[in-house]
Amino acid sequence: MASVLPSSVVEGVVIVDPKVFRDERGLFIETYRQEWVPGAPPMVQANRADRQRGCLVGLHYHLHQADYWYVPFGRAYVALHDLRHSSPTSGSTLTLELDDNDHRGVYIPPGVAHGFYAITDMTITYLVDRYYDPADELGVAWNDPALGIDWPASAPILSDRDQSNPRRAEIPPELQPV
Repeated sequence: MASVLPSSVVEGVVIVDPKVFRDERGLFIETYRQEWVPGAPPMVQANRADRQRGCLVGLHYHLHQADYWYVPFGRAYVALHDLRHSSPTSGSTLTLELDDNDHRGVYIPPGVAHGFYAITDMTITYLVDRYYDPADELGVAWNDPALGIDWPASAPILSDRDQSNPRRAEIPPELQPV
């Protein structure tokens, strides 16, 4: 049985440490179960991204979509920042590592900015509870000092999009999570 722990740092984030079954054939892991996140909408789409060591993705956020992240190969430094004004943990930042050794997963609710740095070459799979909607693909600057994220790299490989994300204070009111 998995260990499922709601985060005490960012409300609505759930961290899952699944049970790993190993034998001479290899291993088996349940990487996601709907019951681990009670009350959450069902996940409707699965995505996979392979990233090279030194790459930083994010920070991204959605007003309507939740994500569930799992790293089956490699190691990622994950940063989550609560952008929701109505949340009791608004402005809080949580960092953790996801890797192919611990097999931890993380549920990220709408309004929580999320990003990761590839410590090694890695693969991340993520489930989402809404189909892709470009209008709900938003971002905040990965290096905004107001977020208080201590990334393990000062000059990561970034996409053009992630290089141009605004600082938190510059997010227009209509794009701020409630």
